[in-house]
Amino acid sequence: MATISSLFLKTPTPTQPFPKTHKPHFSTPLNLPRSSRKLGPGSVTRARIRCGLIEPDGGKLVNLVVEESQKAQITKRALSLAQIKLSKIDIQWVHVLSEGWASPLKGFMRESEFLQTLHFNSTRLENGSVVNMSVPIVLAIDDFQKNQIGGSSRVTLVDDKNNPIAILNDIEIYKHNKEERIARTWGTTVLGLPYADEAIINAGNWLIGGDLEVIEPIKYNDGLDRFRLSPAELRDEFTRRNADAVFAFQLRNPVHNGHALLMTDTRRRLLEMGYKNPVLLLHPLGGYTKADDVPLHWRIMLLGGPGLNRTGPAVLT
Repeated sequence: MATISSLFLKTPTPTQPFPKTHKPHFSTPLNLPRSSRKLGPGSVTRARIRCGLIEPDGGKLVNLVVEESQKAQITKRALSLAQIKLSKIDIQWVHVLSEGWASPLKGFMRESEFLQTLHFNSTRLENGSVVNMSVPIVLAIDDFQKNQIGGSSRVTLVDDKNNPIAILNDIEIYKHNKEERIARTWGTTVLGLPYADEAIINAGNWLIGGDLEVIEPIKYNDGLDRFRLSPAELRDEFTRRNADAVFAFQLRNPVHNGHALLMTDTRRRLLEMGYKNPVLLLHPLGGYTKADDVPLHWRIMLLGGPGLNRTGPAVLT
């Protein structure tokens, strides 16, 4: 993976001029930091763009994994609560939430967040600001689990071996409107949608939301965990590489020539815009994919196999 990303970052490509576009309608002039460079007899200035990493949605990167000093106490508390057994996909969502990929969410959605996501593709924060959120991140439970929880305000989430994964606090249980969820997420209720068939249609009739306390970082023990960098680790890596632009390419199948052309062309365009060190984040999907997709392990082997460097910009999440 590090090898292929280095190719994209270092191999020169033929340059073509940008096509002419309409004049942008800025209300005020766009002032960019500029640096002077001699190109001939006279001195000509050329725009040079400087930037930093954008802020996470909500202004702060969420981390829901409890501190080491609290793990024993949280684990002891988890063993005394009612339990919900998580599916493989549920655990993947805990992973997404715990590392801040869905910032500013602090757990599975309560009803207000769920409805805002379905109807407005966004959620409104307490300060009135709005962040994009087009996919519901929810946890379904059945009637038996709902009755078992009763009036409790928290519940323990466990894996298939009943090991505690997390505690869900200040919980809210509400109706799982499956048909509306499918219709508003995919724009259709046609049968055969892989994720809907796998995780929604046969799921419980209730959703439970609340704030997560995750006991341990989520690991899959499949030989690929070292490539799954968190958002915080990625931001540190981009800073270490002195990246002034990061361009990402997400895919669920092996890289082919069309992908490579898109990535090299994007880097060329960023350089023409004045960026000096654009870095590629190659982002293979590591969660649920279609049954006929190439398995994750094979996709990673095709990118370089065991020799991949954990610190390379092409990483798994």
